[in-house]
Amino acid sequence: MTVRLYGIPYCDSVKRARRWLDTRGIDYAFHDYKKDGADPAKLARWIEVKGIDAVLNRRGTTWRKMPDEDKARADGNDAVSMLVQHPSMIKRPIVEYDGGHAGGILVGFKEDEWDAALT
Repeated sequence: MTVRLYGIPYCDSVKRARRWLDTRGIDYAFHDYKKDGADPAKLARWIEVKGIDAVLNRRGTTWRKMPDEDKARADGNDAVSMLVQHPSMIKRPIVEYDGGHAGGILVGFKEDEWDAALT
């Protein structure tokens, strides 16, 4: 199985997810948004499959500091460009894997969902 983990290395959820994968011996490639950026095509697919509410982190500092007029654009056609510009607003981690339900995408670290999908 091919597993690709997207996130920011110092994020606590990403750290827990990486430990979970490592302890189960699941090989994965890590994509660091801060170093490698966020791919607009992937973001558009994730939003299409999971919805903007699953992909957009509305609880983070970046979102809270954003002006209300910018927040209003997040639910429209500007969502992908906003997430590319501010990858800290993407929920973490996101995992793509071969096959499975929901297009082989997991958003956030929920151990029971990861067990069902990846083991």
